[in-house]
Amino acid sequence: MMLESARYEIVLYGRKLLESGLVTGTGGNLSIRSGRFAALSPSCVEYGLMKPEDVVVVDMDGRVQDGRLKPTSEMFLHLALYLSRPDITAVVHTHSPYACVMACLGREIPVFHYLVALAGRRIPVAPYACFGTPEFARSAAGSMGEGKAVLLANHGMVSVGRSLSEAFRIAENVEFAAMVYSRALALGEPRVLSEAEVDRVMDALKDYGSSVIMPEPLKEEDQ
Repeated sequence: MMLESARYEIVLYGRKLLESGLVTGTGGNLSIRSGRFAALSPSCVEYGLMKPEDVVVVDMDGRVQDGRLKPTSEMFLHLALYLSRPDITAVVHTHSPYACVMACLGREIPVFHYLVALAGRRIPVAPYACFGTPEFARSAAGSMGEGKAVLLANHGMVSVGRSLSEAFRIAENVEFAAMVYSRALALGEPRVLSEAEVDRVMDALKDYGSSVIMPEPLKEEDQ
């Protein structure tokens, strides 16, 4: 089975997404890139029932290399991010409630709380495009830039990382930030950190969680 360890990891984190409330039903999707290939969650399979053999392996042109099911309908999104960001090896796409609120408002999230900076100097909003299309994928990849998360207008959010655990953690933090920001906006205008303050936070975050051993990005695997 191609990319066997990646497929097991996708099953594990699919269940984490469901348990954390970041997705419901079969919504959202996730993937891991390994060299010239990517393992993607399948289309319309419940996370609690997903098995490693259900995960689909495609090449960077979207051709299925291994797997009996259809890959996620957001395959273009995942591949566009991998092609534009060679530094990442994992993508997580969710429809988490508060991220969706901010995405539907078309309001980016500034660094009003230091955890926002885990995703970059801001969490921008990608212009609307119909889900599952190349236009949607290009909008997300172009808007993310060098950050690690982007809100998808009238849709949800997507996060990236050097590992699936990092991309998942960022998705959790984006949802937390979106929740706090939306509630703060209901009471007033949240104070946003200055550029100098953001610089200091970004420097401090370089060692954030340094006591935690992060998994290394997966190496390219053969069949």
